[in-house]
Amino acid sequence: MRRRRLPVALAAALLVLTGCGGGATDDPNTITVAYHRYGNVVQIDRLMQRVEQQYERAFPGKEVALDPVVAPEGEYLSKLQLRMRSPSTAPDVLYEDSFSVNSDVAAGYLAPLDDRLARWPEWSSFIDVTKQAGRATDGRVYGVPLDTDTRGLWFNRDLFARAGLPADWRPRTWQDVLDAARQVQQRFPDVIGLDLPLGKAEGEAVSMQTVGMLLQGTPTGTLHDGTWVAPNRGFTDAMRFLSTAVGEGRTQSKAQIADAQYDKKLRDDLTRQGKVAIRLDGSFAAGQWEGSGWRDWAETMSAAPMPTQYGQPPGTVTLSGGWTLALSASGRKQDDAFEFVKLALSRDNIADYAVASGNLPSREDSAQDPRLTGANPLAGFWLGLLDNTHFRPTLPEYPKISEEIQQAVQDVVGGTDPAEASREWTQSVRRIVEPANTRGG
Repeated sequence: MRRRRLPVALAAALLVLTGCGGGATDDPNTITVAYHRYGNVVQIDRLMQRVEQQYERAFPGKEVALDPVVAPEGEYLSKLQLRMRSPSTAPDVLYEDSFSVNSDVAAGYLAPLDDRLARWPEWSSFIDVTKQAGRATDGRVYGVPLDTDTRGLWFNRDLFARAGLPADWRPRTWQDVLDAARQVQQRFPDVIGLDLPLGKAEGEAVSMQTVGMLLQGTPTGTLHDGTWVAPNRGFTDAMRFLSTAVGEGRTQSKAQIADAQYDKKLRDDLTRQGKVAIRLDGSFAAGQWEGSGWRDWAETMSAAPMPTQYGQPPGTVTLSGGWTLALSASGRKQDDAFEFVKLALSRDNIADYAVASGNLPSREDSAQDPRLTGANPLAGFWLGLLDNTHFRPTLPEYPKISEEIQQAVQDVVGGTDPAEASREWTQSVRRIVEPANTRGG
């Protein structure tokens, strides 16, 4: 069953009713900063509060109005875009997911930063691959990266050992991943064999972290290579993998998948309790565990690269994303706003944030900070995956295509045949981008 979307007018009305307020201020000495806050993730709050203090000390008479938007990620992005439509509600600085950059640039919401970055000596300290996060298809930079990440397979060493699996587990194929989940569940039937984002409330994580990681490891290998690949045999294979995993009961239950609170807290609680064998997730998961008080997670959890479908070259796959700080195109205080961005993205602030969040730093000098490996013994593993990482096709059409990916997963979880879900997804993609902009693969 395909979903119905809310009309824009109704969505805007709901925005008012949910009290997501904030936005621009007429005070010439005050800038507004909007960012995402949800669940156990408090590190961004702490960073913004620290930078607010740094900014107000550095610029006497200037003030920062912090505007945290409390909502799941997909809702945050929608609410932010609604605000950006008007100069009267647009924040001066916004916390922008890299996958939204091109669509927001196309809508005229973001200010280009190239001239400002050219005059900022510290721009050369940023890791080259992270700079892609804020670069649009017009070649200009619209967002400065705060962090990046990589993705792979976390696994519980204790459960593996008791199920007869090696502590240095390195799966070669998707089949190896399913086999390991089966082996653990044979010994511990109440354990989730393979946890991965599948719920509607998880939004973009379903598209990137679940389907993207699978698709990138197929012979097809991509959603977009200059042309949108639809129909897509790799996409169908990804749906088949998910259908098998869910159908066999290897993943979290359907009730947990449907629970909007599962990703907010329960997933981490179950992992900490030793109820999750394998977890397809990002480098940032460790930061979530630290933030919830699980300090000794490294005594239990290890990580392995995600394999390609059949073990074909290059053998493993990862995807990177990350968040940026951007300026509103309609903002009248862009000079002040960029000073806030520079302070927020200093060497020490990025290192502090990486240590606290578990995300990977966007700067070379921050990545060399000894506190990083001290806080996360696996930081080197996750940073090493950046050498062979991939990024989503962050084109203006991608957010809509991502929504259709999420719907296809919901359909498969609900029992739709994977091939049928893939056909419906293909039809949706061709409606979004026009058939002439697609090819089969």
